[in-house]
Amino acid sequence: MANLTVLPKIEKLSSLVTRILGCNPGSFRLQGTNSYLVGSGSRRILIDTSDPGQDEYTANLNKVLQKYGAQLQEIVITHWHEDHVGAVQDICSNILHDGIKVSKIERKSTPDRDIGPLAKYNFINKDQVFQTDGATLRVLLTPGHTEDHMSLYLEEENAVFAGDTVLGEGSCAFEDLYDYMKSLDLIKSVKPSRIYPGHGPLITDAVSKLTEYIEHRKMREKQIIDTLHLNKDKWHNTMELLKLIYTDIPETLYLAAGHNMLQSIEKLIKEGRIEYQGSCDEPMEMKFKLKLSSL
Repeated sequence: MANLTVLPKIEKLSSLVTRILGCNPGSFRLQGTNSYLVGSGSRRILIDTSDPGQDEYTANLNKVLQKYGAQLQEIVITHWHEDHVGAVQDICSNILHDGIKVSKIERKSTPDRDIGPLAKYNFINKDQVFQTDGATLRVLLTPGHTEDHMSLYLEEENAVFAGDTVLGEGSCAFEDLYDYMKSLDLIKSVKPSRIYPGHGPLITDAVSKLTEYIEHRKMREKQIIDTLHLNKDKWHNTMELLKLIYTDIPETLYLAAGHNMLQSIEKLIKEGRIEYQGSCDEPMEMKFKLKLSSL
């Protein structure tokens, strides 16, 4: 946290985009969740919120709305995590005093998080387009970080609201590496000039950042192969591999790093390059080594 860029609680990033920081910093949230107010007229779209109970965030959002003489047209959520959807009920109770439409991709594995009696989910599809005064947002399906993750392409700026697929600083966690890599390729294919990330500062070198993310994941995969190759006849348990590969992070981040590493290993197992012992239900107890055919 000490080396992160200092972000103001409220910042106008362009003529169409104002960031309201979620006021919920933490190890996996960086400076806090980035909540974006989008548009140029009296009705605007809010992309993502914050955790529940963040009174300062709600007050700051209300301050920005009053400054612009604007009301919320609807809220669009990039994915189900509490730090993105959790403040919907607070917004309804303290700012709107009424209901509002909350649009997102529907989760498949489990029901979506309850957002209270004043808000209602509007489950959308990949062809959805959101329009408000001055802004057109097209949905990009970008699963990987979560199964329901989406990004939003802002046509007027050739920019992407990437949610937690790309961060302004550091790297992302993900549920499915295969899907995640496809999502990075999709965002890169639109050649955005800038990325508004779910956490961290604005990204102005968008294509370079996406290339860096893609190459980073390939590098981690190569590290796994190279590490196993050094002792090709030995079984390595999960923690041994973690410490050998992630030498540049504190132990407090081992949990997230271990999750990412196991996703890379799962991909390599599917490709027939690694064999394993143990159960996927207890990943920290598993052991791995290279398949002879991959040497």
